[in-house]
Amino acid sequence: MAIIKTNDNVELYVKDWGEGRPFVLVHGWPLNADMWDTIAHELVEQGFRVVAYDRRGFGRSSQPGAGYDYDTLADDLAAVIEGLSLIDVTLVGFSMGGGEVARYMSRHRGRNVAHVALVSAVTPYLLKDDSNPDGVDGATFDGFIHELKKDRPGFLETFGKQFYGVGLLDWSVSSAYLEWTKQMALQASLRATIKCVDAFGRTDFRADMKAFDLPTLVIHGTSDATVPFEISGKRAAEMIPGAELKAYDGAPHGLHYTEQDRLVADLVDFAR
Repeated sequence: MAIIKTNDNVELYVKDWGEGRPFVLVHGWPLNADMWDTIAHELVEQGFRVVAYDRRGFGRSSQPGAGYDYDTLADDLAAVIEGLSLIDVTLVGFSMGGGEVARYMSRHRGRNVAHVALVSAVTPYLLKDDSNPDGVDGATFDGFIHELKKDRPGFLETFGKQFYGVGLLDWSVSSAYLEWTKQMALQASLRATIKCVDAFGRTDFRADMKAFDLPTLVIHGTSDATVPFEISGKRAAEMIPGAELKAYDGAPHGLHYTEQDRLVADLVDFAR
């Protein structure tokens, strides 16, 4: 475990496991670095070094009142990479974390990164507007914020089932695992959780896509009800020259759990 200080003196909690060429794993909303534990363990077993950190406001990192815009979050990612002197990085962003990756590629020119992977990522642009008529209505994000203010644990319990594609008769994800992910989300500050809804829901990354000039892998579930495949994974792969798209047929948003063996294999093959 390490603590990395950002430019504005926010402390980021960092897990740093193994030796070899490094992966840096950026977690999704509203979780923290622990969501990566099984994936990280398996990558270490395959001979890689794996770094995963808690985004500011989440998990064991500092919980400041500001800094939940993607420019600042990309600077935080840069602080982790630079603070650990990482080079030849395979940079992986899940869901909201895909936004950090995209902004890092444009704002920091992909410094010290060799490969990039977007997994269930919010890129290139989620919000429905005149330029993005197939996007997600802003009322959806407003509803998230309303429910978080009203009954945060209740919202997270319902959201978790959608996140993993759990239906009435679907027992593929245990109630214990769902409870664990809810408790993980509750470690974050309410302010960070709310501010990040606006960040991932309303930030336009289409210009950032032009900065992806490295080998890029896009992985997305075709049954993702949280970040729809057609407007995110499929579109991102179309916008990034030479990107490889792996569509996981029938997989939900939280495929880091439901498809973990396949995800590990694909990431290892890609990095090598």
